[in-house]
Amino acid sequence: MALDHLNLDVPEGAIYALIGANGAGKTTAIKTMVNIHEPDSGRVEISGRGGESKDSRRLRGRDFESIGYVSENQKMPEWMTVDYLLQYLKPFYPAWDDSAAAALVRKFGLPGDRKLSQLSRGMKMKAALASSLAYHPRLLILDEPFSGLDPLVRDEFIEGLIESAEGTTILISSHDLAEIESFASHAGYLERGRMQFSEEMAALSARFREVEVTLGEPSGLPVNWPVEWLQPQTSPAVVRFIDTRFDEGTIGERVRGLFPRMTEISTRAMPLREIFVALAKEERRAA
Repeated sequence: MALDHLNLDVPEGAIYALIGANGAGKTTAIKTMVNIHEPDSGRVEISGRGGESKDSRRLRGRDFESIGYVSENQKMPEWMTVDYLLQYLKPFYPAWDDSAAAALVRKFGLPGDRKLSQLSRGMKMKAALASSLAYHPRLLILDEPFSGLDPLVRDEFIEGLIESAEGTTILISSHDLAEIESFASHAGYLERGRMQFSEEMAALSARFREVEVTLGEPSGLPVNWPVEWLQPQTSPAVVRFIDTRFDEGTIGERVRGLFPRMTEISTRAMPLREIFVALAKEERRAA
């Protein structure tokens, strides 16, 4: 089983980051969305041509006029030059924008007269992105687009994406969490085919905190340790843990209830990568 009762909603206009370890089901989910795989049960509804909601199993050629797709394993006609590729694709997309295509070629520094087979991996990914943005898709799906790219190419890829995809709903699957955090509006964490959370980045950042409690005297962990406080670490003077339901108004009272002689509480916001690692470790421990 690759996906197990997956419930995923990508709001229109969002930049949605689908994160999870290798084998979590991210690529299967994406391929099911675009009718490469058919679900054994349930359904996927996707915004097709004209913006109407449509069962993914009914997606046909013209529906993809408004859907872009870029994958780390994307096969491209490597005998074509960059210019030839763009001209070849143009008739398939009524909304193709020549000026946008030319601007993307300039933005990415793509050599129009070079064959795709002669390009680096980073340049090929830029060519794939340019060819997907040139017709202003309503939905753009990116499956591990940063894999194997050096930091400069990643920055250029992200910059071009943000500048050229205004109004486009973007679903991006990636392990490069630091890059995603800088521009994603929503995040969903997939683990072993199940969605563990799906929410706005602002809400996710607000509810995860690393908490450090300074103790007035040595103390072990109480037996009624809250299940939402993960990975507790103790020393004679300090207790640290990750609060997955952080509430600034109640954290002090809750900690004092467990450690009456504590002297200080400090909290630290966690970047997306640390949140992902914490959840992955917890899932592995529970398995």
